[in-house]
Amino acid sequence: MRTPLVAGNWKMNGSGDSVAELLAGITDGVNGLEGVEVLVCPPFLYIPQAREAIAGSAVALGAQNLYAEAGGAYTGEISGSMLRDAGCSYVIVGHSERRALMGETDGGVAHKFMMAQENGLTPILCVGETLEERQNDSTLTVIG
Repeated sequence: MRTPLVAGNWKMNGSGDSVAELLAGITDGVNGLEGVEVLVCPPFLYIPQAREAIAGSAVALGAQNLYAEAGGAYTGEISGSMLRDAGCSYVIVGHSERRALMGETDGGVAHKFMMAQENGLTPILCVGETLEERQNDSTLTVIG
């Protein structure tokens, strides 16, 4: 049976001080916790700080996104190998906010999924409905 995963995606929130405080609480809270894997996905800037704060704990480290190419002239993007080098073991792909705000498509998300795997990262594939589809009770139709 697969171990449940509880992941915290911090989105574009936090500061250096708040990251330290939050991670101290999380690492203390998971002591002795069994039967579940705990993962934090801080903003890119705070990944090194998070890696240090969770070292030696049962908390895993992930990223909120990766670019669909291995490298090149893609200003501001982060590759799977960079995330792995930074200590990440997971990466979120296909989040609804990225689909809605950044225009990510199923094809692009599939490419990111493959890039994550090729770089030794476990992709967390987000699937689901839009707010409008949820309000129209279309959830099962969309994800079915």
